[in-house]
Amino acid sequence: MTSLGPDGQSIDDAAVSAFCAEYSDRARQLPPVAIVIAAYNEEGAIGPVIDALPARICGLATAVTVVVDGSVDATASEARAHGALVCDVPVNRGQGAALRLGYRLAREGGARYIVTTDADGQYDPADAERLLQPVLAGEADFVSGSRALGSEETKDPVRKLGVRVFAAAISLLAGQRVTDPSFGMRAMRAEVTAAVRLQQPQYQSAELLIGVIARGFAVAERPATIRRRRVGQSKKGHNVLYGLRFAGVIVGTWWRERERAREGAGQRAAEGAGQRAGERKGEGAGQRAADASRETSAGADRLDGADAASAGADRLDGAGAGRRDRAETDRLDGAAALPSAADAPAESVEPPSAKRT
Repeated sequence: MTSLGPDGQSIDDAAVSAFCAEYSDRARQLPPVAIVIAAYNEEGAIGPVIDALPARICGLATAVTVVVDGSVDATASEARAHGALVCDVPVNRGQGAALRLGYRLAREGGARYIVTTDADGQYDPADAERLLQPVLAGEADFVSGSRALGSEETKDPVRKLGVRVFAAAISLLAGQRVTDPSFGMRAMRAEVTAAVRLQQPQYQSAELLIGVIARGFAVAERPATIRRRRVGQSKKGHNVLYGLRFAGVIVGTWWRERERAREGAGQRAAEGAGQRAGERKGEGAGQRAADASRETSAGADRLDGADAASAGADRLDGAGAGRRDRAETDRLDGAAALPSAADAPAESVEPPSAKRT
């Protein structure tokens, strides 16, 4: 995820178009590992750096992409001569902007993994395998080298103190132990760079590190070495100024990610409340439908009972009428069986003269 103004986006889009036009299928069909380097006025240093990079890391083929950030020397032509794919941006915007563009070129070219290193030759190319291996093993999404766990040739006490102070600050703010927040050699899954918001034109190592931690990616550190610069001059500027700007990026990125997390939590809570309300509404409608169904069934049962009672009454009435008819028939039959007065024999009456004295 990138956050660019209209000018920044148009610069990136033009650079990507020119890069694809120059390299055609090579730009669109990168090997599994893209080694991305941001370079600004590194003539004399960039060639040896490219030559020292391995053709394969952990058994996977690599391609080197150098994003030349508005250089006014022969950095671009030297990088091409040593076999790198070169994206030559005419405007100097800073290391952060150059790396962000390099991440985009790697993703759009189909690379699955990204390894970054600097153009000044301070990092040991042999450390790249140690950083990529945990990513390939699924142990981490993002792995950074650490001079605190490894070694360093620089003797600047202010820089050493700054590394420790900034490491402690990020550990406290991000909630994960970090020993070296500014190491330039890293390995990561390519999609990680699309998920993290990157907007810093400079000092992007802290922004990237805090962003991947804040978004829940698995982050690890491995021992690595940083050497003295042997060619050219550092672009970091005065220690105090560098430290103040780096601190500003740490605080600004932490605050931005904190607010993003809070907004996301509020949105999820609102969505959850809406879903629960919908579920309750659905449950209420279902309950009312079930009640109506039960009432309809009860009404039907009552009607069936009334019909049954009516039928029973009809049967009883029929049975009573039948009994009355049979009783009437029996009465009539009985009356017919009795003798009539005309049929009865005359009573025998003796005449008075026949009486005995």
